[in-house]
Amino acid sequence: MNKQPKTIEIEVKVKIENPKKLLDFLKKSGKFVASEHQLDTYFTPFHRNFVKVNPIKEWLRLRDSDGRYSINYKNWYYEENGESNYCDEYESQIAEYEKIKLILEALDMKQLVAVDKQRQIWIYKDYEIAVDRVKNLRSFVEIEYKGDLKKQSPAQITQQMLDFLTKLGCGTLERFFQGYPHQLLFK
Repeated sequence: MNKQPKTIEIEVKVKIENPKKLLDFLKKSGKFVASEHQLDTYFTPFHRNFVKVNPIKEWLRLRDSDGRYSINYKNWYYEENGESNYCDEYESQIAEYEKIKLILEALDMKQLVAVDKQRQIWIYKDYEIAVDRVKNLRSFVEIEYKGDLKKQSPAQITQQMLDFLTKLGCGTLERFFQGYPHQLLFK
């Protein structure tokens, strides 16, 4: 049996005091990719409820991004202090969102929560930077590392992403170790 290689995702999610500094910098030095409306629907198996574990370690998501559909599974790795710098991520494009949703429900998957967000995406060097407005929450910045993972550890890359925001003068950074679905489920 061929085992698919793991895809590692390293990202930080923060609320920043001064988002204007970041946006001004990105307009001048970054490459604008897209503005998208994303509706993410999260599921859990009934026999293994993902939200019974704290912190939540796994997510299964269906995404509708302006009519482009994908399915995604994440398995987070947490330090003893409850913080995480990376996860295994498996993602694939799908053609028919509603049919995949019906398949998941037929397999006894329960819908947990929907995350409705407006996202602006920028590229700067090895970073994909998303500025998100999340319905019923607030605005956030997500930075995902897209460079070579062989040269540095996830913790080093994470610190560099946080340093990047600090050096721009974005003010106080409030880092979130739980994703949007967790924040909506456990407000």
